[in-house]
Amino acid sequence: MLGVFSSSIVSPPEELVAAGNRTPSPKTKAAALVDRFLESNSSAVSIHIGDDVQLVYTHHHQSPLKPRSFGVKDEIFCLFEGALDNLGSLNQQYGLGKSGNEVILVIEAYKALRDRAPYPPSHVVGHLVGSFAFVVFDKSTSTLFVAADQFGKVPLYWGITADGCVAFADDADLLKGACGKSLASFPEGCFYSTAVGGLRSYENPKNKITAVPATEEEIWGAKFMVEGSAVFAAAATK
Repeated sequence: MLGVFSSSIVSPPEELVAAGNRTPSPKTKAAALVDRFLESNSSAVSIHIGDDVQLVYTHHHQSPLKPRSFGVKDEIFCLFEGALDNLGSLNQQYGLGKSGNEVILVIEAYKALRDRAPYPPSHVVGHLVGSFAFVVFDKSTSTLFVAADQFGKVPLYWGITADGCVAFADDADLLKGACGKSLASFPEGCFYSTAVGGLRSYENPKNKITAVPATEEEIWGAKFMVEGSAVFAAAATK
């Protein structure tokens, strides 16, 4: 799956900008990135949302245990990959029928967060149990909401294209060719929301997230890690 957002929707994360500036490498524009995805996946579906957002997905080569899905409701668009172990109980919680799938559940959870906000975002995402990564775009408010499970069972990556767009994908190699070193693995157990102003850990909401510069040999330019011993251990090895 691939989601590409212009700088009018998402301000490019400073850490990824710095990573690209620290180790300059070739990049391509967002349009070329999308074209590359479409050319390599003949069955891919592409959705344009105005001039600033493009979502692309395919079922080609997907894992049967972590399928990809797309849904839209009330101008809320969602790309989802993975499976929720507690889908049944969450469908009940959000008033959905037994046939409700993961992508519709995530849309409803986002709507509850946006409209009623009974819990902070960390609680809403923290209630999802299973393997997942998703990208939600709310056209009515131009809000982006992205999250990945706490164990990284579904890989997710993000980077900055040559024309300053922020791209999210489940394929690191796809982004590598477009984002150069302005590329990183999306941190597990975290969410990114333009409504709350950036990247947060939903496992440890009070902990700061630090971007540790990656080594030259790695394909990305930085590693985002929740503050703690793991961050200091990683920094000590540099």
